[in-house]
Amino acid sequence: MQGRLRGGHVVQGRLRGGQRASDYTAVMNVRAVEESEIDQLAQLWFDGWQDAHAAIVPAELRRLRTLDSFRARLRVGLPDVRVVGPSGSPIAFYMLKDDELYQFYVTAAARGTGVAARLIADAEASLAGRGVDVAWLACAIGNDRAARFYEKCGWHRAGTMFNQLDTSNGTFELEVWRYEKPVARSTTAAASEQTDGR
Repeated sequence: MQGRLRGGHVVQGRLRGGQRASDYTAVMNVRAVEESEIDQLAQLWFDGWQDAHAAIVPAELRRLRTLDSFRARLRVGLPDVRVVGPSGSPIAFYMLKDDELYQFYVTAAARGTGVAARLIADAEASLAGRGVDVAWLACAIGNDRAARFYEKCGWHRAGTMFNQLDTSNGTFELEVWRYEKPVARSTTAAASEQTDGR
């Protein structure tokens, strides 16, 4: 999920599926989710979860992570979701939960286009806007690609923790990497720079 932005523009290149990276320049803005997009987002989440987690989490959790389970969780969390992509065709999303960057997924085709970097910056600003000083997220142990991306974006691994995951069968306890990042300071600094005209 490494971004390749130069001067605010996506670098030309081929994506999986034959699309050009430049095809995403028109849809890079992060926006509010539409309720009609739940099915597309549930599929995006399901595919992304399978890609990132199926090989590294217990079999019991894999059985519980069905497409319907992601759809149900999206309905509950929709007010805290923002997306990237044209209306009706989101290519990435995040979901917040209190002071946590609760979910963060980008389609395989959009990785490496800068979408993820734009999305996580928006998530951090949203958390800061909620009055959060230090945000956190859980990363599955062994999900090295995601871990590298978070670290590149300034998140640091604070240690491991046992996370209580929501499932259709109650909570499921899983040991995860906990990442943290101060978000209030960077957002305040950015606002100050804009005020100063820098």
